[in-house]
Amino acid sequence: MLQVENVRMIDRYNAKNPTVGTLYLTATHLIFVEPDSNKETWILHMHIANIEKLPLSTTGSPLLIRCKTFLSVTFVIPKDSECHDVYTSLMKLYQPVSINKLYCFNYQPAKDDFPKSSGWDFFKLENEFRRLRVPNDIWTLCTLNMNYELCDTYPRQIYVPQEANTAMLIGSSRFRSKGRLPALTYLHSNKASICRCSQPLSGFSARCLEDEQMLEAIRKTNPNTDYMYVVDTRPRINAMANRAAGKGYENEAFYENIKFHFLGIENIHVQRTSLQKLIEACEQKTPTMSGFLNSLESSGWLKNIRSILDTSSFIASAVNKGVSVVVHCSDGWDRTAQVCSLAALMLDPYYRTIKGFQALIEKDWLAFGHKFSERCGHVQTDQREVSPIFTQFLDCTWQLMTQRSDAFEFNERFLLILHDHVHSCQFGTFVGNCEKDRLDLKLSERTFSLWGFMANHLNEYINPLYKPDVDKTIKPNLQPQCIKFWRGMFSRFESGVHPREPLSDLLLVSKDHCTSLEDHVQHLTKRIASFKNYISKSAKKLQDATAKTYKEPASEINDNKYNYDRKMSELSSADDDHPLKPTEMSFANLSLNERIDSASIKEEINSVAVDWKSMRNVTACSCSTPFDQFSKKVDKK
Repeated sequence: MLQVENVRMIDRYNAKNPTVGTLYLTATHLIFVEPDSNKETWILHMHIANIEKLPLSTTGSPLLIRCKTFLSVTFVIPKDSECHDVYTSLMKLYQPVSINKLYCFNYQPAKDDFPKSSGWDFFKLENEFRRLRVPNDIWTLCTLNMNYELCDTYPRQIYVPQEANTAMLIGSSRFRSKGRLPALTYLHSNKASICRCSQPLSGFSARCLEDEQMLEAIRKTNPNTDYMYVVDTRPRINAMANRAAGKGYENEAFYENIKFHFLGIENIHVQRTSLQKLIEACEQKTPTMSGFLNSLESSGWLKNIRSILDTSSFIASAVNKGVSVVVHCSDGWDRTAQVCSLAALMLDPYYRTIKGFQALIEKDWLAFGHKFSERCGHVQTDQREVSPIFTQFLDCTWQLMTQRSDAFEFNERFLLILHDHVHSCQFGTFVGNCEKDRLDLKLSERTFSLWGFMANHLNEYINPLYKPDVDKTIKPNLQPQCIKFWRGMFSRFESGVHPREPLSDLLLVSKDHCTSLEDHVQHLTKRIASFKNYISKSAKKLQDATAKTYKEPASEINDNKYNYDRKMSELSSADDDHPLKPTEMSFANLSLNERIDSASIKEEINSVAVDWKSMRNVTACSCSTPFDQFSKKVDKK
């Protein structure tokens, strides 16, 4: 462990009063400890996006660290030699050369919260398609890819039309980029389907009869219409440029009964640049309203998000009207994954539940081969392959959530946890570029599953506004003013300016408080009933005992005080263990089964938290750990 004293951590909103503390460099984390406030800042090496050693200043050597979680922090280290040591060490640690050096292969939970096997068996592709009522008399399981021979980036189980024979499947696979032939990804209740593939290797004039037959077979699976859509998610000019490289798009003259659409989502390079500009807009040192809004506009991020939602909405609308759609981009693992999953999210309320959303990711992103390791930069790779494709998918989901908050079972925190752990490599769930990679790495045996971890924290991800019986299909409002900047993702670490408590968190805590109070009321009601029952029985025993033991004289004196004093005198002379002796007769002992002293009763009543505080009024945990606006303020006991 490398330890550096007197390090300053600079907050861009409070540069004149930096925090001074100790910097620790471990095998997995960079930790900054503030001794005065007892606060710790932990940065996982795998979360680091880039490190920049800034020019030497009078106060020391600055080290700027930007994270994939959109945390940006500058450490000013007193000695340049120490800064150089930290810099060179981090450069080796934050992006391993080998995939086997990733954090997930060494990670062990602090407690035995869940076994290593937990989560790996939560989702099976065949179960998800069975939920969609596939296979059936129209769609069947293709066995040609059981050893990944047909397409090594597809799942073993792919579903194709019953009419598609072996020659058609092999021919279509050879005619499609990376062998990614058209395969079913979603079947709606009206028999309209979404199939996905990659671009054809058509060039300017090449054609493939088997591929044409394959698309015709897909069209015939839907009895609603005599045509279907083929959606190319790329801008037309990009698709035309690919024709020069022998690729391209379908020629409508060769493919009968299809309607072709270009829907203009930019490529991974444009999206990467767009995110970089968005981060620059968020990191302005002296932000102004006009400066931020202009930078946000010029980044093109919201325009790209709208474009993805627009394409997804077109697909969902077509399927909802009974028209099948075949979707592709270039290789069918970036834009295709985005729009197929988002269209299904709009069409099927199951995918808007926690379990369903995880199943959607398993199907359209993990099984169908989105290149997570390359797009997220898990290991040292060509930086041109890195792109925020999955981040955009989560952003689009958040846009839908803000417009239809009652339609989703999960909240914003759920999306943030997903985003952060896709990049953390703490779990093996998103390591690798396809299903075959994950099997070869034996991730289910060697690493923990993110789904297993999340299963232990489901109460943190619940949306208190969720209504399960809301509309089956939802549609986004694509007006420009309705596409919002996701502050909860891109600016969540801005503690210096107007830290805001997310409304969903406040609602969730209020709901938990109400539930706790209801449980307390039920508990007290039961105890009161128990006490009443015991008092009733005791009173009956008193009457019976009085009738048997003490016979009243014929001439009873009609004096209440005299009779009371006499009864108490007789009672006090009884045996010491008499149940009605005054020393024993107290509400603290009124239990059906056992005696409870007053301290136990008090402890029992106080065991349920009645006096809750709003999160905004709590600044520190009972263990003295300080809270801030992005720390979850819950008791972890």
